[in-house]
Amino acid sequence: MLQKTLVAALTVTAFAASLAAQSKPNFSGTWKLNVSKSDFGPLPGPDSRTDIIEHNDPVLKVNSAAESAQGKQNATLTYTTDGKEVQNKQGPRDVKSTVVWEGANLVGNTKLKFQDNDVAIKRVWHLSDDGKTLTQNAHI
Repeated sequence: MLQKTLVAALTVTAFAASLAAQSKPNFSGTWKLNVSKSDFGPLPGPDSRTDIIEHNDPVLKVNSAAESAQGKQNATLTYTTDGKEVQNKQGPRDVKSTVVWEGANLVGNTKLKFQDNDVAIKRVWHLSDDGKTLTQNAHI
């Protein structure tokens, strides 16, 4: 079984810090990847990435724009935080995901096929106490 770890630290450009004090934080905002604080394991990370998140619980919409050696990539993904499975398209791939709250963290489980292999990704989102840093830990 292939297991890799991805840790990305994203910083907010506009977000109300008071929202972080809620038991279930609102992840809305424009988040820019801090590449120097990120660890992509053996996978190549992007040169830059910006996520624009609209979070109106239970709906979570993520518009992501990244640049890497493979070029520019844009994706719009919509989830619900109630554990219902949703399907999104990432490039040519269909991906199925569920997202649930675990305390103040959002935990997403995604399934997809890559080169005829089943891939499972578990992603945990955590918002810092001051509401200025979104950390995403992903296990592939």
